[in-house]
Amino acid sequence: MVQVSSAFVVRLLAAAGAVLAAAAVALFAYAAHAASGPEQGRLLHAALFGFGHGIALTALAPQASRRLGRVALMLMLAGVLLFSGSLVAAVFLGTSTGLAPSGGSLMILAWLLYATDALRR
Repeated sequence: MVQVSSAFVVRLLAAAGAVLAAAAVALFAYAAHAASGPEQGRLLHAALFGFGHGIALTALAPQASRRLGRVALMLMLAGVLLFSGSLVAAVFLGTSTGLAPSGGSLMILAWLLYATDALRR
């Protein structure tokens, strides 16, 4: 089994957050200029959650010195990918948004775990 250092995980989470925020800006632009109706709304929601959580990951990852904090941020990343990804896939691929509630639940859980870790520091 490959051993991954916690410092690498922290850097990966911060980088993933930055990429997520950049993708969200592009998605905002696409939604504002090329989408309309319900599709525009879905894309704007996906971008909003992607941008907010991308910024959070970028800012919080360097502070995640404990395992619980890193796990919380990994769940946050997974949650936003499921939530926003489900909305984007529905628009571009015609798939269901069935994964969005799971992604939202993961984001809620992630924030509660991060809060727990912050209280334990």
